[in-house]
Amino acid sequence: MGHDILMIVIGLIIGLIIGFIGARSFMKKYLKKNPPINEKMIEVMMSSMGRKPSQKQIKQVMNQMNRYM
Repeated sequence: MGHDILMIVIGLIIGLIIGFIGARSFMKKYLKKNPPINEKMIEVMMSSMGRKPSQKQIKQVMNQMNRYM
């Protein structure tokens, strides 16, 4: 009986680890294909703050955001 419970606990732990790794890799691929923000959104956001961003500034912001993804 103790052996059966131990096997169930080990199986649950292994399943959680595999599930976590699978979900993490899926989300990384999804965010790489569909980034949550793009250059047009950055341009609109900066324009709404009252300044016209240059293409260089937009690229800098995108590079900073991609660094943390």
